[in-house]
Amino acid sequence: ARKYSENSAGSFLTSAFSEHENSKLFGSIVTSHLVPGPLRLQNSIIFYLPDLLIIIKLIMLYIKETVTLNNVARPSEVINIYLLSLAVADLMCGMIVVPLSVYAAVVQQWVYGDLVCRLVGYLEVTLWSVSVFTFMWISVDRYLAIRKPLRYETVQTKIRCQCWMAFTWISAAMLCCPPLLGFNKPVFDHDAYICMLDWGNMAAYSVTVAILVLGPSLITIIYTYFYIFSMMRKLRAGVPIHDKEYATALSENLSNPSHVMSFVLVVAFWLSWTPYAGVKLYEYFTGTKFQVPFLHFSIVWLGILNSFWKGIILVALSPQFRLALRIFCLTICCRKGRLQGELIGMDADD
Repeated sequence: ARKYSENSAGSFLTSAFSEHENSKLFGSIVTSHLVPGPLRLQNSIIFYLPDLLIIIKLIMLYIKETVTLNNVARPSEVINIYLLSLAVADLMCGMIVVPLSVYAAVVQQWVYGDLVCRLVGYLEVTLWSVSVFTFMWISVDRYLAIRKPLRYETVQTKIRCQCWMAFTWISAAMLCCPPLLGFNKPVFDHDAYICMLDWGNMAAYSVTVAILVLGPSLITIIYTYFYIFSMMRKLRAGVPIHDKEYATALSENLSNPSHVMSFVLVVAFWLSWTPYAGVKLYEYFTGTKFQVPFLHFSIVWLGILNSFWKGIILVALSPQFRLALRIFCLTICCRKGRLQGELIGMDADD
């Protein structure tokens, strides 16, 4: 078999093996292109950017939950449990999927074998399903805060929400595991530098998973936020509410910025993944493939980088998150005096 030239350190990593030896090392991985594209080191560097933000976000969510529980008179909103679930999913993607893809982009080959490629593809779809289900639970939580403002803290207890999230993670892991047991080969996309499961050869199963994941989630999200914004519009229009206690609780809950924040998070998530879904559906039904490598790279990583937009949205729209950011920065800077002042001066509405 013909050897690649060994004129540079980068080409040496891919030329040290013959084609026959490569087939042994890479297993039975199917590649989307036989000829690798140009080396894009700048892209692999960009891939590291979400990781730092994801780690900091997870730490700040932990600090925010601790501060809220220990220093605020009223109980913590359970939406923090859902946000923590999103942060864990983003962190797992950033710490497992992204680094493997970075090295694959540098050497222009998948060097970790068939099993790791299959596991990475499984992890991607599982974390994506967890995020979709979590956004559904967030919308239900916000709906209950408006629909039953007087009983919200009784209905949405911390233990109950933790059980729902545990069920979500377990069900998503079980729902997405059948491809691991099948005989379909994983696919390494040279355009996006990422391993994926070959869903095209599992049409019936793919449609079933899409219905089970997207069906209840989209219906719930659309209905709940339609109700929330309808109530906001009625309250601003001055529609009379005869129950004064209910009206007061409803007005207080509607003034909570978490409604808008959660809605923007949902919209940003779907906007990030819609281009990928649209291109893949078009290619599947038309039987054609766009011969634009940068297009496939962009739509995949636009979806994965939705965690970056989550951080920006939380900082911009969540007072609790901004408070946690201040506490985190003061903790890092070892300014204990100012930190104590922040904790003492905390308001119950923060």
